[in-house]
Amino acid sequence: MKIDRRRFLVASSSAFALGKSRLTLPKFEQPSEEAEPPDVESVQGREVAVYTTADKTSYRLSATDRLTFKQMGQPLETQICVFVDPTKRAQSIVGIGGALTDASAETFAKIPAAKQREVLDAYFDPNKGIGYTLGRTHIHSCDFSSASYTYVTEGDKDLKSFSIDHDRQFRVPFTKQALAAAGGRLTLFASPWSPPAFMKTNNDMLHGGKLKPEFAQSWANYYTRFIKAYEREGIPIWGITVQNEPMATQTWESCVYSAEDERDFLKNFLGPTMRREGLADKKIIAWDHNRDLIYQRVSTILADPKAAQYVWGIGYHWYEPWSGGSMMFDNVRLVHETYPDKPLIFTEGTVDTFKPDDIHNWRLGEYYGRSMINDFNDGAVGWTDWNVLLDEKGGPNHVGNFCFAPVHADTRTGELIYTNSYHYIGHFSKFVRPGAKKIASSPSRSALLSTAFVNPDGKVSVVVMNPGDQKISWFLWVAGNAAEVTSLPHSIQTLVF
Repeated sequence: MKIDRRRFLVASSSAFALGKSRLTLPKFEQPSEEAEPPDVESVQGREVAVYTTADKTSYRLSATDRLTFKQMGQPLETQICVFVDPTKRAQSIVGIGGALTDASAETFAKIPAAKQREVLDAYFDPNKGIGYTLGRTHIHSCDFSSASYTYVTEGDKDLKSFSIDHDRQFRVPFTKQALAAAGGRLTLFASPWSPPAFMKTNNDMLHGGKLKPEFAQSWANYYTRFIKAYEREGIPIWGITVQNEPMATQTWESCVYSAEDERDFLKNFLGPTMRREGLADKKIIAWDHNRDLIYQRVSTILADPKAAQYVWGIGYHWYEPWSGGSMMFDNVRLVHETYPDKPLIFTEGTVDTFKPDDIHNWRLGEYYGRSMINDFNDGAVGWTDWNVLLDEKGGPNHVGNFCFAPVHADTRTGELIYTNSYHYIGHFSKFVRPGAKKIASSPSRSALLSTAFVNPDGKVSVVVMNPGDQKISWFLWVAGNAAEVTSLPHSIQTLVF
């Protein structure tokens, strides 16, 4: 999951008190995939629906205003604007969502049926909740499992003992319920944290180590066995990543690949094996680690045409050792500009070590908002949070690597608490649907962050974040017409027209 050297400092807030949890969210109809794009010449007179989440208010994805576009023309230097041009389009969005881990599934199984239904609706229903459409899972155990395990017996190079029986207790049923709640519209990809211990140089699933060359083919076969086993359970797998965090030696499941190691495993074993096993349609995602080394990794792998042919896109996380608070967004943009034919997908991120006193800290959500806006502006086609659900301790986790999730459940009482991360992510996932196109968006002041999309039904969704302490009045400007908006301090808004 996350690397130890990063730090995220948050001020103390109210204590971890699990209580009232029922949400009231605006309904947002599923867009039709066939509808025409908007006519930006005629936005004058159109209504803009505004949904707001704001600190020190009761607004949580709340419908707060109905505005109208009026003719404006050239704005003055003193007028703050967010300029949006729906005719200038970029990448298509695959989806937005989170990870369905053992920890999430085990926590889910421990809460009452009514609360289980609430979690499923809150995450995966596009009207009752925030409509997740993208999910990640793991190939056998990760740190957010109650213990280490594999799908084969020790030393079984030929995988004759391969079985996902372990996952059938919690993760498979949870994933199937999530799929049903999403109406089948849940794009799911899987990542390995480590090969079985006998396949590694350190004979340990934990603490790094490398894949032994003599087990490269066996390990490549393992991915295909996993995909086919899950699909027999009725869980379609859209894609895989080569290795979770391949440059991190962790106290939990981990395996180290240099750029050359990953390139060679991909071109000589994993890619050909996926094709040979009839899985050429599955997406293979390279890197799956931080923004800091992303360009070096991508340039090394894609410089080899034999490896590049198997790479659908590039995955990345946000756990780089930040310098001066920088999240190194420019590295992502450089990859997008240099390799525009390889989609970028954010595959994991979460706030640092779980602290009960910080459960209501507003900066949890702002961290997501800042990353999501920048990542989509830099070319990402999808965005995947880490665990969708964790318990009152920020687990379970077999190495004590506890962290935050957007929703926590107290497994002693069954009650749920929604951090503001849930609402910040929802300002994207609820209003930006698969097939949406990223469109041009530019704020005239750095006090505001913005990104924008046009959905397949032609509706435009503009996300604007105000991370500052001051209320800001500004204009949403489209083709010479504008609607006047007010952003409260420490707020995020989605504007739909």
